[in-house]
Amino acid sequence: MRAKLVLFIFQFLFISVAWSQVKFEAEVSRNSLGLNERLRVDFVMNQEGDNFKPPAFKNFTVVGGPYQSISNSYINGKRSFKKSYGYYLEPNSRGKLEIGQAEVLINGQTYKTSPVTITVSAAVDQPNQENTANKRASQGIHLVTRISNEQPYLNEGISVEYVLYISPSVNISNWRPIDNPKFADFWSQNIDIKRLEVKEGTYLGEPYRYVTLRKTVLYPQKTGDLSIEPLTLSLSVDVLSDRRDFFGRRLYETIDQRVSAKTRTIKVKPLPTENRPTNFNGAVGDFKFNVLVNKKNLQVGESLEAKVQVSGSGNLKLFQLPKLVTPSSLEVYEPEHIEEVRTTQNGMQGKIFDNYTLVPQTKGKYPIPALSFSYFDPQQRTYKTLTAQETLIEVEGGVGMTSQTSVTTNQNIGFQKNNITQSREPFRFLKLNPAFQEANANRFFRSLGYWLLFLTPFYILPLLVFLKKKRANSSLNAGEGNASKLVRKYLNEAHQHKKRPDSFYVHLERALYGFIRTKLKIANSDLNKEKVIQVLEQHKVEDKIIEQFITLLKNCEMARYTPLAQANVDHDFEEAKRIVTHLDKKL
Repeated sequence: MRAKLVLFIFQFLFISVAWSQVKFEAEVSRNSLGLNERLRVDFVMNQEGDNFKPPAFKNFTVVGGPYQSISNSYINGKRSFKKSYGYYLEPNSRGKLEIGQAEVLINGQTYKTSPVTITVSAAVDQPNQENTANKRASQGIHLVTRISNEQPYLNEGISVEYVLYISPSVNISNWRPIDNPKFADFWSQNIDIKRLEVKEGTYLGEPYRYVTLRKTVLYPQKTGDLSIEPLTLSLSVDVLSDRRDFFGRRLYETIDQRVSAKTRTIKVKPLPTENRPTNFNGAVGDFKFNVLVNKKNLQVGESLEAKVQVSGSGNLKLFQLPKLVTPSSLEVYEPEHIEEVRTTQNGMQGKIFDNYTLVPQTKGKYPIPALSFSYFDPQQRTYKTLTAQETLIEVEGGVGMTSQTSVTTNQNIGFQKNNITQSREPFRFLKLNPAFQEANANRFFRSLGYWLLFLTPFYILPLLVFLKKKRANSSLNAGEGNASKLVRKYLNEAHQHKKRPDSFYVHLERALYGFIRTKLKIANSDLNKEKVIQVLEQHKVEDKIIEQFITLLKNCEMARYTPLAQANVDHDFEEAKRIVTHLDKKL
């Protein structure tokens, strides 16, 4: 009897402890979903609580709730209590998102739920809807991706349009992009749409209104199957509800709806290898090629400009122009690369050119050899080669130059015949007002000239010391050191183009190479980064300075294909001034 009593007391205490155990948990309808889908989260407690505080939902948009429910039942004499707060959520971005902790006060003690991690992927083609209104909206709204060419060649431009179709049964009051497509395997350029135009059309045979929301031009950089990611939008949609007004007319209900285009796949074909020219450099499109010079007759020391130019439509920004070949007697500076390209729905159009500055050193005739350029025409599916004809440059004697006449000896007469240099003013006019002075009228001792000569060393020496310090401490733009005028000119030009990083780096690269070429007497044909490293090491320049100089040259090359921030421009300009000043003193 006593044993049964002890067992009964033990069971009663166990049930009491089990009942007194508080549970407060977060339950989600799904742990993974697409960006255009929804989930439900419920915060459930097994005892009555107060002061419920939901999480901030920083990574989600609350589209419904809170919905409160309470259930209290007795089964086989046991009480079962459940209270919950529910919310419908839409994710705001892709990735692993966290639902934070909720709080509640139960029996004077604060309880918190554990955080819940949700995995959000890209928008799915067929999202699961939670209620009837969303189903109606999804049936009346469609976001479609239009692709101009689903089987382009490598580096052939295609256009992608995202078009929103709207059924007459729904209205849209607002929209905003939630997730923009990422074109990782493409060179891409968005086309500005100044004003959205709603047009009438059909979708799947039904009348619809439609509007083009976004246009993008793509140039594939890989071959094979490439994905065009979807665009995801958040819309405020007015749909017909089941409620009716006093006159029996159905009322509209405004809901937040997400819509996404389907993921599309294109097949990128490689460029044919058959009959590919040896000088082919990746140009794809329809182009014209020219080599232009601004003058064919000039004097020694006078400069001319030679322009290697490609114009037309195609991937103008994605290939390099052929290098101009010139005779060794012409001094050639690094070309200035200029792009005058506009991107429309049909792709890149315009022209690009390298502008060379040539300076002849001696008199003579100099041919600029013929230059060829090859590209692939995707319309005719063949390679084409264009050739610019040879150009002849005639250089005459420079202005103010005189030919040297050798000295000849006439042995019969016995004297030398020399050149006679005529004065620019062969006739000197008589002075009508001569200033004659009496001889020995003024003595030099203690005169103004005497004191000036006496004091000259005292004010010349400080002036020389001051000028030397000023020259040593002046900035590169003021012409410090022995840097050539051409380097200072290009650095000043680079400084004037700081608001345009692409043009800035072209001028900066020209200044750096020009400094090395002028300072170390390196031929233009041998000038490259490897040669610069070799020569600087021979002059025992510090490894750190050489590395910083080469880094600047690499930044200049990278800027042609990758836009850099303004902070990089400012930093690189100051670095160039410091390094060139150091090298000028070192060399």
